[in-house]
Amino acid sequence: MNTKELVCLAARLADDKKAENIKVIDLCGLSSLCDYILIATATSKPHLDAVEEEISKKLKEQGYYKSNRDGGDSNLWRVSDYGGFLAHVMTQEARDFYALDKIFSFGKEIDFKKPVKKTVKKAAAKKTAAKKTTTKKTAVKKTATKKTSTKKATVKKTAAKKTTVKKTTKKK
Repeated sequence: MNTKELVCLAARLADDKKAENIKVIDLCGLSSLCDYILIATATSKPHLDAVEEEISKKLKEQGYYKSNRDGGDSNLWRVSDYGGFLAHVMTQEARDFYALDKIFSFGKEIDFKKPVKKTVKKAAAKKTAAKKTTTKKTAVKKTATKKTSTKKATVKKTAAKKTTVKKTTKKK
C-alpha cells in the first residue's frame, strides 16, 4: 500500500467515525515535512479520542505504526506522524485558530472517497546499444622501485609509580 492509499484509508476511517470537514492535502514535492496532510474535525474530546484511536488501531492492523504522536492529553488537537503523512484531528475551535487549511493551501486537495488509481509502470522500450569499437592500448611498463619502510620506534610508557603518603595523626 503506498502513502496515498494509506492516507485515503485513514481519511475514510475518520469519516466512518463521523469526523467532519475532512481534507486530504497532497504535498508531494512541495514540502519536506511530509507527502500528505490529513485534517479532520471532531466535535468533542471523546469524539477526538475515538477518531484518533480508530485510525491508529486500523492502520496497526494493516501493519503501519505511527512514528510519533503529539497532543496526548489535549482536548483540542492531536497529531499523529505516520512518516509519509500527518493526521491532524482537532476541534473546530482549534481548526479555526491554527488555520492549517490556509497554511497548506499551496497543496492540492484530493478526494479520499474515490478509489486510488494504481499507476502501472510501462516497460521501457529496449534501446539497441551502439557497438563500441575497442582499441588495444599498449601497456606501459613501470619500473619497479623498492620502497623502504620506516618503522616507528616503539615507545614504551613506564608506569608512573604511585607514592603512598602516610597520614600521621598527632596524639593529643
